[in-house]
Amino acid sequence: MTKRKSSKAAAKAKATTRIGGVPRKVVSQTEWRRARAAMTAREKKHMRAMDALAAARRRMPWMKIEKPYAFEGPQGRVKLVDLFGGRTQLALYHFMFGPKVEGWPERGCVGCSFVAHQIGHLDHIHARGITFAMVSDAPHADIQRLRERFGWTRWPWYSGTAEFNQDLDVSDKSGNSFGLNVFLRDGQDVYRTHFVARRGIEAFGTAWSFFCLLAAAFATYA
Repeated sequence: MTKRKSSKAAAKAKATTRIGGVPRKVVSQTEWRRARAAMTAREKKHMRAMDALAAARRRMPWMKIEKPYAFEGPQGRVKLVDLFGGRTQLALYHFMFGPKVEGWPERGCVGCSFVAHQIGHLDHIHARGITFAMVSDAPHADIQRLRERFGWTRWPWYSGTAEFNQDLDVSDKSGNSFGLNVFLRDGQDVYRTHFVARRGIEAFGTAWSFFCLLAAAFATYA
């Protein structure tokens, strides 16, 4: 029995190679293709599950926004409906930047900065009636200075209030946290259709990620 176990251990050791300090199994082309086919099947199953989840997300109930929230932008004081920029849907990212955030006033949240850096080209979502914008607790003058310093000038960025963040489940009384709220506009009426916080934000930034989260995107596939 001991000899048999030793033979198996030796065979396993022979089948692995340490690359960069990590043990890796190195196989023939035939074995690699077999392993890849098995992984592809798992990935396709996961993709179909994500498609079904996106369809269910589009069927979620909506919540009408009743409070007259106010924001400060380049043109002065604006309402939530103004953040749509004339389009029908709005993806609003709550960027942690304000007096109570580490790094103030020279920088914002490290994770939020990562999100800002990975936002892709916005023409495709604009063409489909979607606006992307950001909101922070900081005064608008400080937001302008930060976005110009880092080159985050391709989307509008507003100064909001702690009340808005609290009501929209982004944060506690400090008003400082992060998250992505999604809205749809019907005339002057605004509805909240989805919300993402914590894990899930890291995949956001491409046009496809917008389409997966927006209520009216890809509706024909639901």
